[in-house]
Amino acid sequence: MDKTDKETLYLNGKLLLAMPGMGDPRFYKAVILVCAHDENGAMGLVLNHVIPGLDLDHLLSQLNIDLSDKRQNNKEEGPVMAGGPVETARGFVLHSDDFKKDDTVQINEKLGVTGTIDALKSIAMGDRPEQMLFILGYAGWSEGQLDREMQDNVWLIAEAESSLIFDTGAEEKWTQAVQNLGIDPAMLSGEAGRA
Repeated sequence: MDKTDKETLYLNGKLLLAMPGMGDPRFYKAVILVCAHDENGAMGLVLNHVIPGLDLDHLLSQLNIDLSDKRQNNKEEGPVMAGGPVETARGFVLHSDDFKKDDTVQINEKLGVTGTIDALKSIAMGDRPEQMLFILGYAGWSEGQLDREMQDNVWLIAEAESSLIFDTGAEEKWTQAVQNLGIDPAMLSGEAGRA
């Protein structure tokens, strides 16, 4: 199997949609963007679990990032997402491809992720992407773990559409993503892997 064949087995840039019967409540109806997936494991960001009472403006103040008058907007509103149970204090800006910093990782042709304080400072000064989500923490899978979960029907796979990621409300993302696959969410069984 050559490198290209191997790469097609990986889920980089795809969405994982948690099946209703998943036993882990941390991923209840989770919509996860897979940022990296290879033979060593996988890393993804939950896009639809909001951290209650925390918005980006409040977070910028907590990080002592100057909320300068040079900003294009008076506030950086928008919820902060709980990206997963790993390194919950680590922040990521998931953004459209019009925002590039030295440490930006391109997920696909439309999406990038940047995870530095410098990126947040740029955003606070008005140098911001057209579309973005701020996320704390991430989901991680060890070698072969995500592949086993896929075989156990724990996840549905969907395309990562910018409109779903950035324009659909957090509480509607899972239902909309399932419907985009042509599936009625009410028809999904809570019993994964059973006919």
